[in-house]
Amino acid sequence: MALGCAFFSGCAAIPDSIRVPQVHNPFPQLEKVAVYPFFNQSENPAIDGDVVALAYYEELQKVQGFEVVPIGVTKAFVQSLERPPSAPADFQAMARAMGIDAVIVGSITQFEMYYPPRMGLSVRWYSANPCYHEVPAGYGLPWGTLEEEDIPDSLVFEAEFALAKEQLKTQTPSDEPRELNERRQMDGVNQLPPPLKPVSSAAELGAGMNTELVGDSGTRNGMPKNWPDPRGFVPAPPQADQPVCRPHYDAIIRHTKLYDGRDPTFTQALSEYYHHSDDARFGGWQSYLQRSDDFIQFCCHTHLYQTLAARGGADETRVVWRSPISRYQP
Repeated sequence: MALGCAFFSGCAAIPDSIRVPQVHNPFPQLEKVAVYPFFNQSENPAIDGDVVALAYYEELQKVQGFEVVPIGVTKAFVQSLERPPSAPADFQAMARAMGIDAVIVGSITQFEMYYPPRMGLSVRWYSANPCYHEVPAGYGLPWGTLEEEDIPDSLVFEAEFALAKEQLKTQTPSDEPRELNERRQMDGVNQLPPPLKPVSSAAELGAGMNTELVGDSGTRNGMPKNWPDPRGFVPAPPQADQPVCRPHYDAIIRHTKLYDGRDPTFTQALSEYYHHSDDARFGGWQSYLQRSDDFIQFCCHTHLYQTLAARGGADETRVVWRSPISRYQP
């Protein structure tokens, strides 16, 4: 090794390899989007929802496959309305009126910049097309393939938890009068299609209808009619006929997360983010835990990466070779 270092005029001349996580838009039908000013639901009145929305907008604009409406344009549109949107159907109507595919609505659930800094973000995506249904975490990942072993344990847990939640819904007694509930069952409109069936994927998002895993007869192999099947995580092939729309008046993507400056996983990701961002300011990655604007930016970056990666948007990690800073110092 010593001979190698001497040959290259010192070990400092050997470039470092940095692995940069990459994501893309996994949903072609959600190309043009707008970020609504974030709501501040935390106990800290000093945090500005517009600042957080701008940081989220900037990070989303960097992702391949998205066209993001400038924040100023979105705010001007909202100000032109008789009343601001508040319900999910309002945001769906807003997206249609703006001529975009979806409106992204976020809330700041917690914010604290005193060490250790903490930030909670809850983000919902509302589609202009009410025929699109929710895309759960775990959808579009390589289940049933050799690459399944590479799925992070955290995503496996999130996907299994979401599946169990939807399955338990089919076993929860209805609080409606029995006669009305039976009539709704007969009409086939007892509930919206379970989100864990492949409805709002890149392949079927435009179709707006689940691929039924059980027949109209009600049950198969003794399972409930609307029982969510794990196969719903795998995108189904295209359908020969355009399916019938089943309106869904709620968010199609949702992700809630709390980021803590003491969490070793968070700080490790921050360190890697700092090293591949070419930030020449003094203080290293630790300074991001002291500057609110940098901390907010990284939280938005991480939140968006997790949202897309959990739904099949992760690309192969890009390797960047970079010479150490000391090489350029006298």
